[in-house]
Amino acid sequence: MVSPATIFTPRTKKITLYQDFKKTLEISPVSSDLTVWKDEDSVKESMKNLILTDRGERLMQPNLGGNINAMLFENITPAIIILIQNQVRNTIELYEPRAELIDVVATSNIDDNTVRVRIVFYITNVQQPITLDVFLERTR
Repeated sequence: MVSPATIFTPRTKKITLYQDFKKTLEISPVSSDLTVWKDEDSVKESMKNLILTDRGERLMQPNLGGNINAMLFENITPAIIILIQNQVRNTIELYEPRAELIDVVATSNIDDNTVRVRIVFYITNVQQPITLDVFLERTR
């Protein structure tokens, strides 16, 4: 016979599937270990880093990244918005296997010189879709 204490349900036990270190390398005051992103926060942070990284920026991984900053200096037209959406979609599908994309939508705000990219995706063991908004802006 199994005692009630050894039965795990989704309420009593949540299994962490994904963990990544925070890039600030914060120390947890409780455990004195590095703090980590878990599950959907981990995937969101990874996707954001991939989009904001230009190709050739990471050593030993010259093809990694979205290479989107170059597109932000073009005139923002509907064609450029479609190129940004396609580049984001291709980058995530290629480099982030933990995410199953549903939709990528880019919109521009010409007055602020920004582009908002909304990414909707699923991850394993999460039944509802997850939304990530990334704001891209030109920097010199």
